[in-house]
Amino acid sequence: MSITYKSAGVNVEVGNELIKKLKKKLPKIGGFGGLFPINGTKYNLVSSADGVGTKLKLAFLLNKHDTVGIDLVAMNVNDLICVGAKPLFFLDYFACGKLDIAQAEQVIKGIINGCKLACSCLIGGETAEMPDFYKDGEYDLAGFSVGIVEKNKEINGKKIRPKDVIIGLPSSGPHSNGYSLIRKVLSDQQLKKYSKQLLAPTKIYVREILAAISKFNSRKQNIIGIAHITGGSFYDKISRILPENVNAIIEKRSWKVPEIFRLIQKQGNVPEKDIYRTLNMGIGMVLIVRPQEALNVRKFFKGAKVIGYTKKGDKGVEII
Repeated sequence: MSITYKSAGVNVEVGNELIKKLKKKLPKIGGFGGLFPINGTKYNLVSSADGVGTKLKLAFLLNKHDTVGIDLVAMNVNDLICVGAKPLFFLDYFACGKLDIAQAEQVIKGIINGCKLACSCLIGGETAEMPDFYKDGEYDLAGFSVGIVEKNKEINGKKIRPKDVIIGLPSSGPHSNGYSLIRKVLSDQQLKKYSKQLLAPTKIYVREILAAISKFNSRKQNIIGIAHITGGSFYDKISRILPENVNAIIEKRSWKVPEIFRLIQKQGNVPEKDIYRTLNMGIGMVLIVRPQEALNVRKFFKGAKVIGYTKKGDKGVEII
């Protein structure tokens, strides 16, 4: 019997359908960050909102709460840098049934550490205590990040064309996506056994990507598209930045997939397309760059791999 993300309780298609409906009323939504022009200046504010998802269930199981705050920050700031924005400040929302101060302090410790890694300021947040709404010892997290980018210097994928090069940056693990599938496939004993890999905080790419943008986009844009490989993974997230006439080819043999992903796929008999639409498979961020700078960009990032290319065709992603 095959286990898919849908059979684990998450229907990506329904989420995509909601976005399509919302875009009819709000045509500017759907990118990695929402842009808001600051009148009278050369800057746009860029905003993002996200959470940690059911990875929190693993934190509850292990009673380890000091890293999920890093995940929370990462899920937001990694979206901001996809449009070339520098994160400025962050706010959090912590909701629980009954406030456990020691537990909350551990969560906030992680948020503070995440903000330091993202060169962002934690300026406030909200703590909500809602009896009977959450189980004892459980909580939920949401985060809100705001950054800034110069007008006309945003990275939005519109300049992507055939024969550009796709570069993948390594992830630190599953990051904060696909845990409904992971928890469906692995037993509690296995979740504990592989906790180091599964609870590893989402890598924050802010410093290295902003440094690369400064180096390679100073005169003209050579990094022309960036995708944060989260929900929907390769298929949905890369498609998000492609022009209508460009197809992206991902060569799955171009990098070594960490064993934890193969274990999940094998034990759950997860179909190939579904696993690459659910988990990041060891690639946390994707950059699309001009071919003449591809080698230099790859060398700039530790562990980066050329994982594909673009070609003329219908907008979408093929994994071969």
